[in-house]
Amino acid sequence: MHEDVERCVRAVQSKDARFDGWFFTAVVTTGIYCRPSCPVVPPKPENMRFYPSAAAAQQAGFRACKRCRPDTSPGSPEWNHRADVVARAMRLIADGVVDREGVPGLAVRLGYSTRQIERQLNAELGAGPLALARAQRAQTARLLIETTALPMGDVAFAAGFASIRAFNETVRKVFALTPSELRDRVAKGHPPAGSGSLSLRLPFRAPLCPDNLFGHLTATAVPGVEEWRDGAFRRTMRLPHGHGIATLRPRPDHVACTLTLSDLRDLTIAISRCRWMLDLDADPVAVDDLLRADPVLAPLVDKAPGRRVPRTVDAPEFAVRAVLGQQVSTAAARTHAARLVTAYGDPIDDPGGGLTHLFPTPSALAELDPQALAFPHTRRTTLTTLVATLASGEIDLGVGSDWEEARARLADLPGFGPWTIETIAMRALGDPDAFIPGDLGIRGAARALDLPPTPAALTRRAAGWRPWRAYAVQYLWATGDHPINLLPAS
Repeated sequence: MHEDVERCVRAVQSKDARFDGWFFTAVVTTGIYCRPSCPVVPPKPENMRFYPSAAAAQQAGFRACKRCRPDTSPGSPEWNHRADVVARAMRLIADGVVDREGVPGLAVRLGYSTRQIERQLNAELGAGPLALARAQRAQTARLLIETTALPMGDVAFAAGFASIRAFNETVRKVFALTPSELRDRVAKGHPPAGSGSLSLRLPFRAPLCPDNLFGHLTATAVPGVEEWRDGAFRRTMRLPHGHGIATLRPRPDHVACTLTLSDLRDLTIAISRCRWMLDLDADPVAVDDLLRADPVLAPLVDKAPGRRVPRTVDAPEFAVRAVLGQQVSTAAARTHAARLVTAYGDPIDDPGGGLTHLFPTPSALAELDPQALAFPHTRRTTLTTLVATLASGEIDLGVGSDWEEARARLADLPGFGPWTIETIAMRALGDPDAFIPGDLGIRGAARALDLPPTPAALTRRAAGWRPWRAYAVQYLWATGDHPINLLPAS
């Protein structure tokens, strides 16, 4: 998009927030880069330069605007609906892979050489993986500087910088302020958080319908791992350096997020996973415009626009839960999952609520006794085969996975039919075009809306909803009276 200069200029001149995160505007006369929706008077078009990423603007020598804070824009929706190497790389960088494993580790996960990854990212984003990771570290550092009382040395370490010097230089270059000056700019009356907990806002592109998003997560919540409490969805997270608890509360123009982390080095990853779970980087206008073109879906979209696809913070966990949910009620699936959590999950303390465990890892579940499972024999085999495959690394369901390869590997496992595979593709892999025409809720909606009743015929009818069929599923589910469609009472 950044190459369409005329369209970018119009977006900046109209201060259109829908394009925040799609591209960044740099102003040659000031040396500053901004969101398209920056509230300041737009510069002359001849003084504008457009970049596909904050990292590219920073690499070109521009610093972040102090007014619109472009480094905190919603992420580009491109990385959510694409399955190519660049999109997979961006999802992995957001999940902290470059900080933990370096560019060689990123390349190994993607199955390419480091040189190929560098070339492809530079060609499309104007910056390589190190620069993209550096921009992400700068944003994390700013958040910690402004919202916690941590010493600057601890901030640098938690944000992923290798040295205090690199931390100071990056902050000065990106924000044109020293770390101390950034902290001094924090408004009075906003006391900093303690060392293990902080509050922040998760931005999104409007509109956002919270009902099905938080309703689904709460209705299917596993006791001890997830809960709805005091108007917020809360859950535990297993993170690279420890564990965390996320408290997420819907607001009209943002999602209020409180993170309690055992290790602040996990801050960036925790934020990224919360955004992923809530599908906050989606482009709801593009999705709804396409679905609204279908006269059957148009009234559903107009009634509650901006529905998101509820995802997960842990793909292997969701795959296990999908198997537990085969051919049983939501309540029964929760009960089965809770038993596994109690027996094999890692216990944690939650002073602020009723969370008790991390969901067990595939390695832990690989030790379970199949005879102890209150399942039919065939489903025991499905579950034990899945956890063994996940524990051995034979199948990758992570944010950087190849969606079609993951589908193919799941299909090779016993007991994995279209419903289970597509449910995992939609909520764990994040494929926006995943479709489950055989789902009972979808079939009921199809009958009520006079859509084709059989999975094959409905799939043909849904061709016009591509590439957003997973969002169409959310609108179809909303025609029922299941609790997944309702924002829980506070």
